[in-house]
Amino acid sequence: MTEAEEDEFSRLSEPFRRELLAYCYRMLGSVDDAEEVVQDVYLDAWRAYDRFEGRSSLRTWLYRIATRACFKALEKSRRRPLPADLGAPQADPDARLRRTVGEVLWLQPIPDFLFTAAPADPATVVVERQTMRLALVGALQQLPPRQRAVLILRDVLQWHTAEVTQLLGMTTAAVNSALQRARTQVPLSQDNLAEPAEPQQRALLDRYVAAFETANVDELVAVLTQDARWEMPPIATWFEGRDTILAFLARQMGVIGPATLVATSANGQPAFAVYVRDGAGGYRPHALHVLTSTADGIGRIVAFHGGELFPLFGVDPDMAGITVARRPA
Repeated sequence: MTEAEEDEFSRLSEPFRRELLAYCYRMLGSVDDAEEVVQDVYLDAWRAYDRFEGRSSLRTWLYRIATRACFKALEKSRRRPLPADLGAPQADPDARLRRTVGEVLWLQPIPDFLFTAAPADPATVVVERQTMRLALVGALQQLPPRQRAVLILRDVLQWHTAEVTQLLGMTTAAVNSALQRARTQVPLSQDNLAEPAEPQQRALLDRYVAAFETANVDELVAVLTQDARWEMPPIATWFEGRDTILAFLARQMGVIGPATLVATSANGQPAFAVYVRDGAGGYRPHALHVLTSTADGIGRIVAFHGGELFPLFGVDPDMAGITVARRPA
């Protein structure tokens, strides 16, 4: 490849990097895996660019390489669930928590700044956020890889059937059949929750933060919906129902005490890095909370325990030099 071709490849291909990362993340359920695949996609495309004949658009060509890479990655890995995907909720808030070690690869959340391009049309941003929601990406992981790709390409990215058949090497009938089966299992409308208006959202998040920072269980009663879910990867045990969750949290807060929350965002949803006192006057990372807020309150909290995700979200595990933000900007 000549220097001119290298410059041309970089100029033409870089605008697609974020959307390819989002596509691979939806396919794989892992930010780490998606970033690795996208890096390999660009390396493979760069090596082959002098043989690119332009029979399809560069974007379609990159998606074809990315899809093959995702299929290959999925051959070697297991699906990535959330705790609610593995069994029924625990009805006893005092039950011993069941922690999985090694055998489960959990769905990872993704920071908004990795997939949101700016500036962007407000309507595009809304669609982008809705199709990256944690629950939807988790549901996609339950599909066979080819059905997953068809559903994402057709219903999320709005590709035409002819484009999908060309990219996947399938017949029109096969694409339509795969799409029908995928839609039956993962209707995209299932996670299109009616979010509260911005002032209500901010007030709701402020109350959630205040409840945790003061270990005020009673305040949580007011912000959770009646049918709320509480999940804690890598702990497989999860709870459903406001009363059960609050009974569980009352015991937990008695152990960990008041917390400090730092605002971030994940999968187009509000999120908070949660710190607790370490006994030596400092803080230690406790969990990353990803919230699903509705007009009726907070309906789902996925609390990713530990501090492994904090660097991915640009949050300091040691809280050094951090200004605590009570809500996302």
